[in-house]
Order: sequence, then structure tokens, then C-alpha cells
Amino acid sequence: MANFSDQGKAQVGKADAASAADNASGLAAYVASQIDPTLSWKHVQWVKSVARIPVLVKGILTAEDARLAVDAGVDGIIVSNHGGRQIDTAPATIDVLEEVCRAVAGRVEVYLDGGVRRGTDVFKALALGATAVFLGRPVLWALSYNGEDGVVEMLDMINEELRLTMALAGCVNISDISRNHVRMLAQPRL
Repeated sequence: MANFSDQGKAQVGKADAASAADNASGLAAYVASQIDPTLSWKHVQWVKSVARIPVLVKGILTAEDARLAVDAGVDGIIVSNHGGRQIDTAPATIDVLEEVCRAVAGRVEVYLDGGVRRGTDVFKALALGATAVFLGRPVLWALSYNGEDGVVEMLDMINEELRLTMALAGCVNISDISRNHVRMLAQPRL
């Protein structure tokens, strides 16, 4: 959202829809038709003004959008690349989490969605500033494996892996997990 003016977004959206239709891809045309290029932070402010529950925004991947979300009055941010299904070259959520957390500077809670498969992933996300994590695919896999019991087993496994990781890192409580517990490799900017 930060990259386009309202007028520019409308023009890009029309071009994307026209391009999808020209390419005769039914799926591409459908996806393009589901995106409203006129959405802006004003819409988020409006939702916030009428909502009686906390408003979180999902899909934040940059410090700039994180600051804009906070300025729009959101109650929380979900760092997500939507499972990598929208743009295949979107960054991994763990790689941008710290940048987003720094940008909001504690003004709202930040959650991580995507790429969490084990307790060590939860530990790393907490160390980089996440308030909590969301699980998607592991829940689906567990459901297909053994229904509700499979989900309970998966959650127990992740919890036990997190507990073991904390113990090995010398953390007694979640609040003991800090940035000092992880090292991020430098990522080239494309």
C-alpha cells in the first residue's frame, strides 16, 4: 500500500485485471477480480472507527507499511506473506519480523504468520520480537493425519520443542527469550 498513490493503485489494478483477461487464464482473471486496488489506509481507519473488537492487519512485510498501519490506528500487525501464494518472491516472514517490530516500537503487538513448523521456529519468532505466532499448514496436516487428536498431538509436539529449546538456551520463562538468543544472516536486498 505504501508504494502507490490512490490513483496509481487504481491504474495498476485495472492493468492487472486486463492483463489476466488477455492471457486467458481463468485462475489469473479470478484472482485479479478479487483484489480491490482502491483500498487504502483510509479504509482501515474506517473499519477501526466502526469495529467493536480489536483490528489487526495481516500481510505487513515492511517497516513502512508497519508504521502506516500504526498511524491508521490498528491494534496489531500480523507479519505474513500469505503462505507465499500471492507473490512467489515475497520474503520469508521471519526475515522481515525484526524490521517490522522495530518500526512499531512496541506501540502495537506484532504476530508472525507463516513458516512456523516446530518449537524452534516459535522461539526464534519470540526472540525477534513477535508477541505470538500463528500456525496454518501444521494444523491442516495434523487434521488430515488424525483429526482433532492430530491437532492436539501437533500442538503438544510444538510446545515440547519450545520448552526444550528454552531449557537449552537457559530460558525459564517466555520473557527470558531475547534477541541475544538468535543470529540472523545478512540477507541481500533485491
